[in-house]
Amino acid sequence: MTTSSTTLDRQPLAIGTTASAIPAATAGPVGAGDPIVGNRVELQLLTTLKCNLKCSYCSLGVGEVLGSQTELKYSIDQLDHFVRSHLADKEVYVTFYGGEPTLNRPLMETVMQRWPHWRFQLQTNGTLLDDVEPWVLARLSNILVSVDGGEAITDGYRGRGIYRQVLKNLRAVRQLIGGSVTARVTWSNPETTFEEIDELAAADSPFDWVYWQFVADYQYDADSLEKRRAVLRQLVARFFESSDRLYPLIPLMGVVRNKLMPGRARELYAGRTQCRVSSHLLNVMPDGSIYPCPDMMYQRQMKMGDVKGNWLKPSPLQLTEDMPCSSCEAYSWCRGNCMKNLWLGYVKKDERYRLGVTDPVCELVRFLGREIDRHDPQAWYARLPLPLRRQLSDCEVYEYVEIMP
Repeated sequence: MTTSSTTLDRQPLAIGTTASAIPAATAGPVGAGDPIVGNRVELQLLTTLKCNLKCSYCSLGVGEVLGSQTELKYSIDQLDHFVRSHLADKEVYVTFYGGEPTLNRPLMETVMQRWPHWRFQLQTNGTLLDDVEPWVLARLSNILVSVDGGEAITDGYRGRGIYRQVLKNLRAVRQLIGGSVTARVTWSNPETTFEEIDELAAADSPFDWVYWQFVADYQYDADSLEKRRAVLRQLVARFFESSDRLYPLIPLMGVVRNKLMPGRARELYAGRTQCRVSSHLLNVMPDGSIYPCPDMMYQRQMKMGDVKGNWLKPSPLQLTEDMPCSSCEAYSWCRGNCMKNLWLGYVKKDERYRLGVTDPVCELVRFLGREIDRHDPQAWYARLPLPLRRQLSDCEVYEYVEIMP
């Protein structure tokens, strides 16, 4: 039976092992070591590569990935066989991703019914949230809603009226959502202001958390780095001005946690990059092929598995000697950060990309660390009440986003 685009067939290191070897009859290329590091795995299911928006910076537009796969080519039974073969002893959490994942709600509903013990996250542009079934919203541990800052900048990238529509939809369904809501900000525009990000984190905001990521695009020329540094200074100052409430910006919380508790940056994933592509993130395309990074699914050499073929190998995105991370002042708490940027800039040796994207982003990360140190995080932490200390160290949303920007 086919519904919509879905085929429906009925400091110590914690290092886990896979459930079973790849069956000989279906074996594909295999790398040395365990494909999943640790005991949890994020299964990012791209429900479709269709999208109802045309954001100007969309990374899936590279290599013409966006829109290239609109129909699911594997069955739920094939996904079940893959899970039993490779993820049986793991704690699984699913991120529904796209395209716009809510364009294929039948797949979301089927997966949630088939594996009710898993945790679920949705990454969405928010324009169709009011069409999602209440029981589905109630089961979501986190919803990442994509915005780009304030209204003018978001609408500039996404279309007129989108910002207000997203906030309207979010407020309409907020009481139905079982978990948290996170503003997922791609910091593309150097004109983004402190006030825009601060407003997303305000007490009356519909968002519980704010996560931003420095855009992996050529947006760092002229004085754009200094403009971003000025905003970072204000954000860090706001973060440390109070010990009665945590300023809910995940990148700041994550960096401060790693500086105060360096073992936490290593213990879950054997010290690998905290963007997860090196250790336990599996992006399943609608055709069943698996890639470590959702922004590199146009690179065929990145393929690390296949649901229909029932094989899985370790991520090819790992720190290498070509990358300068080990000598970087930020490495102890950054752990390598964006493997896409590092791979393109230092392994593929794309000089233009390295100078225009990789190196500027790394410099912003280093600047962020220095700015945090200026505020004496140890003294600030000493003033925190115990519930806030636990929130800083154990925030569940760290599992659902890259804690580094």
